[in-house]
Parts: sequence; structure tokens; C-alpha cells
Amino acid sequence: MHVISEKTIVGFAGIGVMGKSMAGHIMDKGYEVHVYNRTPAKAQELVERGAVWHDSPGDLAQVCDVIITMLGYPKDVEEVYTGEDGLIAHAKKGTYLIDMTTSSPLLARRLAELGTEKGLHILDAPVSGGDVGAKKAALSIMVGGESSAFEDLKPLLEIMGSNIVLQGGAGAGQNTKMCNQIAIASNMVGVTEAIIYAEKAGLDPKTVLKSIETGAAGSFSLSNLVPRMLDGDFEPGFYIKHFIKDMGIALQSAEEMKLELPGLQLAESLYRKLADQGYEDKGTQALYKLWQEEA
Repeated sequence: MHVISEKTIVGFAGIGVMGKSMAGHIMDKGYEVHVYNRTPAKAQELVERGAVWHDSPGDLAQVCDVIITMLGYPKDVEEVYTGEDGLIAHAKKGTYLIDMTTSSPLLARRLAELGTEKGLHILDAPVSGGDVGAKKAALSIMVGGESSAFEDLKPLLEIMGSNIVLQGGAGAGQNTKMCNQIAIASNMVGVTEAIIYAEKAGLDPKTVLKSIETGAAGSFSLSNLVPRMLDGDFEPGFYIKHFIKDMGIALQSAEEMKLELPGLQLAESLYRKLADQGYEDKGTQALYKLWQEEA
């Protein structure tokens, strides 16, 4: 039996590129939604639609039954959850907390332990699909945590995503997201090199795309990001600075497992170079710029 009902009060902390759409879908289903964001202006549109604003995570936690977080970095997650005015200190016993930030598996396990001590249910549930998936409510959601809590929250997760899988205990969601980011990292290098090659060979890259995106080379990046790349649209569906953060977490986790990941190391070095050139707030498709700058 699910605990989610029309009376469930949902909190959402982290109203960014993806968080705004995700919280909006929950509002569309008729739930009372309360919001907190470090930059209040980013939440203004949701507040105008009826979301209730709170000045701190602690204030938000006191009134919500379920709290979803979609933050930037592990340090932000740690602060919002464990700070003096954070979620864990102020949430009611029995509250469900879902961290959908891409963060550290080790931190996810620690937060789950702290939550258990306080009578809270804390799950890690990072997502994939970018701004497109968030807008379409078609995110892939990778969950780590107790199976009973996962079943309780599934109706809410289904509002935001179309592929929702419990991967295991605490931290399993984050480890699965690392697998996702590792696959994307090398793919983005290959996708960009393919388009640069097409241009250098005198081909029309948009015509080339028609042939290769439905074959064995097909990928989300090829179909969704290359058109933006070719149109000169480098605005973020997913920030380069956040991708660098993700790759750093994956490399650190791999080092702990004594695992060598040369493809990921190459991609991370290229994106760092791009960030050094001033593109850290652009989308991952801006990798194309590296070759443009050097041409």
C-alpha cells in the first residue's frame, strides 16, 4: 500500500534547469508543493503558480511529508541535509527524503545512515535525460535505498520519470549514475569527433546525422545534442561544470576500486580544458568548441 496520497505535502529544494520542470510536474498533479532555492529568483515562476516559498531547508522540512533535492555539488547536498538548519535536523519522523542530485555514493550511504538514526527514509535517486527528459517527464531515475521506501515513493517518481529502477541499497543509485556518466563521457568525445570529421571531409554534417543516428552509432547525444551543436546552441541542458563534477566523482570512486578508466580520464581532461576557456556554464555539447577554437 502506497503512502502517497493527494494530501501528501511535497518539498523541493534546488530549482535549477531540471528541478523547475520536475517540481512543476508534481504541481500539475495537484500536490501541495513547497520550495527552497539558494537563489530565490529561480523559484519565482513556481511560486507564482502556487508553490509555497521557504527561506531555508530547515523551514521546508518542518512542513513536508516528502522532500526532493536537486542540487549542484556533493558539498551542497551535505550542507542542505546535515547543516544546523538542514533537512535531517528539522524533518518530522517518518519523512521521506529523495536526493536526486548526482553526488557521491559514499555520501549517499552516510546520509541514509544518519536518516535511519533520526527515523527518516533517505534515498539516493539521481537522474539522466537532461533538460529534455525533465520537461517531458521522461527521466531515467536510478534509485538506491530500502525497497519498502522505494515502493512507497514510486507514484511520485513516476510523475517525473518513465524508467525508474531500484538498483540496490543506499548508494546504489549514485553508483549507477556513475556508470551512466562514464558511458556519456567517452560517447561525447566520439560524437564530437565524428561531426568534426564530417566537416573536414566536406560533408554536410546534418545529412550525415540522418544516416548515422539510427544505426549502430545511435545515442541520445547524437540525436539530441548534435543538432544543438550544429545550430550553434551551446546553452545548457546539462552544465559542463556539473559534468566535470560527475566525472571527478566517478574517477575518485574508480580509484577506490583500483580501476583504470582511460576513456573517462581523456573526456575529463578535454572538458577541463574547455572550462578553462570560459565555457563551464555552457552545455556539454560545447565540446565542439574545442575543435572550433583550435581551427
